[in-house]
Amino acid sequence: MQNDTTQAQPLPMTGTVKSRIGSLGFEGGYPTEESVAKLYDELDFQRAVQTYLWAIPLVSFARWQEQYEQVFGQQDGDLVLTTSFRDKLGLLTANDTTPYVIGYLNLQRTGPLVIDYPKGQTAGGILDFWQRPITDLGLTGPDKGEGGKYLVLAPGQQAPWDAEGYRVVQSPTNNIMHGLRVLTPDPKAAEALMAGYQAYPFAQRENPRKSRIIAAKGQKWSGWPEGAMEFWRLLAKMLDQEPVHERDRMMVAMIKPLGIEKGKPFSPDARQAKLLAQAAVVGESMARCLSYAKRQPEACTWPGRQWTNTVMLEANQETEHHTALDERTAYFYEAVTLSAGMTTKTPGQGQAYLGIEKDEGGHWLQGGNNYTLRIPPNPPVKQFWAITLYDVETRCFIDTPQELAGLDSRKKLVANADGSVDLHFSPAAPAGMESNWLPTVPGRGWFGLFRFYAPTEPYFDRSWSLPDVERVKCEQEVSQ
Repeated sequence: MQNDTTQAQPLPMTGTVKSRIGSLGFEGGYPTEESVAKLYDELDFQRAVQTYLWAIPLVSFARWQEQYEQVFGQQDGDLVLTTSFRDKLGLLTANDTTPYVIGYLNLQRTGPLVIDYPKGQTAGGILDFWQRPITDLGLTGPDKGEGGKYLVLAPGQQAPWDAEGYRVVQSPTNNIMHGLRVLTPDPKAAEALMAGYQAYPFAQRENPRKSRIIAAKGQKWSGWPEGAMEFWRLLAKMLDQEPVHERDRMMVAMIKPLGIEKGKPFSPDARQAKLLAQAAVVGESMARCLSYAKRQPEACTWPGRQWTNTVMLEANQETEHHTALDERTAYFYEAVTLSAGMTTKTPGQGQAYLGIEKDEGGHWLQGGNNYTLRIPPNPPVKQFWAITLYDVETRCFIDTPQELAGLDSRKKLVANADGSVDLHFSPAAPAGMESNWLPTVPGRGWFGLFRFYAPTEPYFDRSWSLPDVERVKCEQEVSQ
């Protein structure tokens, strides 16, 4: 007999039932041997897909850490300096306006760690490997830009008895990310600030190893796993190095039948590898949906506009009743790092981020088209605003010969009489508007992030708004 599952009839004692994964057979109430195999494959596949979405922030940091160690030779306490377009080409949704000075380390290797943070105009932080802030540093941190010594402890580590005078913070993970962005435009001042940053084991405080600032020098690297099995290898590696938190125990149980188990080498058999590879395809596709086609009502910035709120979660990634799973996946698929300064609702502090993926007609932004965006007068920023374009697939800068990724209010832009500014996004620059233009690549979708540095009240009360990106049809438009 055949049962239509839409009728919500019970499973047959003997016979078959239709389902979204095909027909399932039963004999005296037991699933047939063929159905057992099919159901286990589906069970493990579904669990792997959900694990993929859950693990994105952890795996993203694991990849970044490995690349810094393997490509740049970074060791515990060192920082990698990325300044140029090519330096940042491997970094998910990097900003185009300030250099990054970032390092990774393992607190089990270093023991309690001292970060001697410099005084000055910086935005820094320490994050655990789920990309949750342990503490901000600099202007939005406890030192408020005055600098000072921080003591970072791993899970289970105790502060030494003679740690008086240090700001003590405890990391939930053994691996951490640390670093800063220099906000001053003065190159000499920036150099001095970077040189003042030191990270070293507390045990070596009397004669610490000097932190190296390693210039990226345009070397090729990638902050995202290259291939499905690389994603799962990194997840297995991190689960082996890190404690399993209470909130994650069920997720860790779900991937045990797929060959990812704490304390055991990752060596999936043919069946497991096939399911993991398939799950990565579906998982990443779902992540793109969550990032680029957000369905939460709060994603809409202004009614009737295409701009979306990029950050829809608190820095700790929690809500009153649950972890912000979809919001976390959406953000960390297209970006890296989150801090209190990026989620603050206090006018004149931190940063705010808006995303654009569609034009005024609701069509995806495509690299062969010509678009304009008018920035109205008096943008609500205490510092400056910036817009940066990214490739949909890589979530990094659009790789173009011009090596142009962003425009900002600190650059010499052509302004209109009323103070507004027209920006242009297209494969070729409009005549006379080269200073207001960013290049795109035909055949590749792109999205943009508009950053408000130190946003002011009109941003928060929505009294100032951005119009949509408008498509301009012309003879020069390149076919997709």
